[in-house]
Amino acid sequence: MKNILVFVFAFFAVSTFAQEKELFNGKSLDGWTIYGTEKWYVEDGLLVCESGPDEQYGYLATDEHYKNFELTVDFRQLADGNSGVFIRSTVEGTTVSGWQVEVAPPGYSTGGVYESYGRNWLIKPAPEKDKALKMGEWNTMKIRVNGDEITSWLNGTEMITLTDKIIGAGEGSVILQIHDGGGIKVQWKNIKITELK
Repeated sequence: MKNILVFVFAFFAVSTFAQEKELFNGKSLDGWTIYGTEKWYVEDGLLVCESGPDEQYGYLATDEHYKNFELTVDFRQLADGNSGVFIRSTVEGTTVSGWQVEVAPPGYSTGGVYESYGRNWLIKPAPEKDKALKMGEWNTMKIRVNGDEITSWLNGTEMITLTDKIIGAGEGSVILQIHDGGGIKVQWKNIKITELK
């Protein structure tokens, strides 16, 4: 009986860990596609997005699509920091269709969900939760998307939970954004995804 329990535990442990995947290898942008003219590059093992001379929207999208998953990513806002993580989204040129979990300076609803070219803000965190953001320091964002439900956490603080049938029907990539307007620079690392059954 003991051997059976050990086998079962080992099986589930291997199954769980096998699902986690690094989306960024720390060396190149393999597995990603750049949209727009803003800057995306690797420096000292970090993924960096930075405003280019056109100062327009820019996107970096995974080549693979992900439906139900838990994503964790570390980010550090070096200048302005108006960015975001899109889920189940697609890009045509620099027009994105989908839902952004906001990454922004203090007071601008980091962790909230925004629908681009659609319903706009779907949900913002309560204002007091904004203190979870550490501007200029490393932050950890966790996003869980399963069926119609999306939840975001920032440095361990649950920011929002939203149930939305339109999001539930969405299909697409994980996409990092750089906002228009110029003067933005954000570093990213430890981008990991666990697909949910």
